[in-house]
Amino acid sequence: MQGIELTPERPTRRTVDLGERAAQAGFDTIFASHHYNNRDPFAALSLLADRTDNVRLGPGVTNPYETHPVTLASRVATLDELSDGRAVFGVGPGDPSTLENLDLGEHRGLRSVLESFKVAQDLWGGERVDHDGTFGAHDAGLNYEVGEIPVYVGGEGPHMCRMAAKHADGLLFNGSHPDDIAWAADQVEQGLGERPDEYGEFDFTAYASVSIAEDGDAAREAARPPVAFIAAGAPPPVVERHGLDGERADAIGEAISAGEFDAAFERVSEPMIDAFCMAGTPDRVEKRLSGVLEHADSIVIGSPLGPDVESAIDLAGAVCDRTRRE
Repeated sequence: MQGIELTPERPTRRTVDLGERAAQAGFDTIFASHHYNNRDPFAALSLLADRTDNVRLGPGVTNPYETHPVTLASRVATLDELSDGRAVFGVGPGDPSTLENLDLGEHRGLRSVLESFKVAQDLWGGERVDHDGTFGAHDAGLNYEVGEIPVYVGGEGPHMCRMAAKHADGLLFNGSHPDDIAWAADQVEQGLGERPDEYGEFDFTAYASVSIAEDGDAAREAARPPVAFIAAGAPPPVVERHGLDGERADAIGEAISAGEFDAAFERVSEPMIDAFCMAGTPDRVEKRLSGVLEHADSIVIGSPLGPDVESAIDLAGAVCDRTRRE
């Protein structure tokens, strides 16, 4: 996969235009991220289904708490129908900072993610479902036919990585640093040891925050917003692995939950940018990407992309192409 993430913080039609540009730049998969305070990702993805021909499309990632998992399965299946079989289901535990705003923070967990996509797969297979777990469903079914839809689990904890490798089609690992990707590769290897043969191949994807521009300083400055969200949600072992200030990361999370975004972004340190984003000139990003792909199978270029989004999409596409040819 050579994918890209588009964040629906922009007007929907603008996001769709950027998706078209990404397809022209050589990206084969387009994910639209899902946070309640942005636009609905499925609106943009549905429009992109008509405006593109070959790229795969999906939420990247959605969560099974804000929308009932059965309804979510139907929304993804509808996207698959609109796109003639190009949907991808990216599902994970969600962003802790924004879920706290909805009193859903305590619902996050591995079991809910696993149950949600297992039930979705049963529904897509034409089964009627009874489920009593982290959510309930009783004789639920879809009244239209659905093909097979790849499931990518978004996560970064050890248990989530191993679960994805055992049960899903791929892992969208939220990481931009080779050390983190190497650590995740070890977790994936453990999960693959328990993976049934009939599940087929597994795609370990680095879902990397990238900020690229010819002006390296501008690229690093543009990286502050996504790095703030990543730092706020990073587990303590990840913070410790990079020698970061845990109290500073906690303060960033508190500011985000309070809607004090400027304060959160200002608290982002240079070491946090280095740890959680591929930020800088094309040459600098290419070197980091090469290091990441020594451990991962695929890449998703994630937010913020860069200070000038159109230019960043083109530059990132070219960097990915060169890295793949090496």
